[in-house]
Amino acid sequence: MTSTSQEPESGARAAHPDHLGHVIFITAAAAMGGFLFGYDSSVINGAVEAIRSRYDIGSGTLAQVIAIALIGCAIGAATAGRIADRIGRIRCMQIASVLFTISAVGSALPFALWDLAMWRIIGGFAIGMASVIGPAYIAEVSPPAYRGRLGSFQQAAIVIGIAISQLVNYGILQLADGDQRGKIGGLEAWQWMLGVMVVPAVLYGLLSLAIPESPRFLISIGKKDRARTILAEVEGKGTDLDARVAEIETAMHREHKSTFTDLLGSRFGFLPIVWVGIGLSVFQQLVGINVAFYYSATLWQSVGIDPTASFFYSFTTSIINIIGTVVAMVLVDRVGRKPLALVGSTGMAIALAFEAWAFSADLVDGKLPSPQGAVALVAAHVFVLFFALSWGVIVWVFLGEMFPNRIRAAALGVAASAQWIANWAITASFPSLSDWNLSGTYIIYACFATLSIPFVLMFVKETKGKALEEMG
Repeated sequence: MTSTSQEPESGARAAHPDHLGHVIFITAAAAMGGFLFGYDSSVINGAVEAIRSRYDIGSGTLAQVIAIALIGCAIGAATAGRIADRIGRIRCMQIASVLFTISAVGSALPFALWDLAMWRIIGGFAIGMASVIGPAYIAEVSPPAYRGRLGSFQQAAIVIGIAISQLVNYGILQLADGDQRGKIGGLEAWQWMLGVMVVPAVLYGLLSLAIPESPRFLISIGKKDRARTILAEVEGKGTDLDARVAEIETAMHREHKSTFTDLLGSRFGFLPIVWVGIGLSVFQQLVGINVAFYYSATLWQSVGIDPTASFFYSFTTSIINIIGTVVAMVLVDRVGRKPLALVGSTGMAIALAFEAWAFSADLVDGKLPSPQGAVALVAAHVFVLFFALSWGVIVWVFLGEMFPNRIRAAALGVAASAQWIANWAITASFPSLSDWNLSGTYIIYACFATLSIPFVLMFVKETKGKALEEMG
């Protein structure tokens, strides 16, 4: 057996799989949870006005129904790490698949507003689990040389899920003659929008049966031979497997399984690295990105764009989101995580400032004046582009690899939970804030984008090209 003193970390960094396509398939299958995350998060965009009409509710109640799923997300994210450490990453994915399926069926066939909210909480719990287990699993099965690109599969899947949900919503709306409450086969259009998620939810469960368990989890439960086999698959047979197993095992023996208590420091509550993870998660949401995906159709309708066109603009925004994510996937392992974050923050701040200016104009006949209307549309797309090529991807990559082994699962859970709480705060507050002052709302988002720049410069360390066992 090769000793770990012979720098197994370097061997890990140099590892190249014999069949990269197989590693990509494993990563893509795990990222299917990200697809559902994106789909379930965004599909509600098409149902907002129909739910308001069907249940005759005001902006405040509507916001709570839309945002309540995020409470489930926070709970799912906070508990997924511990569940995954006890029963494995794959089993955790399968539980999430079942919850996604239940949520889709229940949301499509609600009896009343209260049970629609309940089904959305269940779906939110599944999203929260997927948001944690996806990047953690991908980080654990990816060779370090490819981890940034493979880690970005999670965000790629999220943005594709968002785009597909908008495309499905647009198609269903066409079948219903542009009416969100139009009947198709006995159900209203918005019910079909929420119910179609059954298809990817079931597919996620099937794909989870076709991929291997994380080598790190297998080693933690004593299945070293199986772990070696999987390491050979994902890092290449030329890798010194004994050294890799010993490296992982040594790290695990040196550190115990992560619990919430492990995250606590003596002075500031959490350890500094956990606060950095929380900060990344919170800033990702406080720039207001999910307003673009939860409320975009309603937002464009509020400034005079007809419902069908508003759905089309929501879809084009999703396409821009995909393009930006592809750019990030190409660059994340070449230029690093921090440079992308800084470029993205700068671009978002400028775009949000332009949106604030555009929405400051008085409506004319219920519409924005021509110059401001054009600027609002362009700035919204530019904002999404800069988010996608930076914070949309790098936050998930950072969270999957920045924490030491001894706290990774628990720290990732706390950071992701903080992300969902921030997401909830933005989502629940937007209708009321926009009623107060839409331009002022975008100024607030622009300020958070600006503040993220010194945060990254001062507190975030680059993780490009490092083995997970080197994080500390």
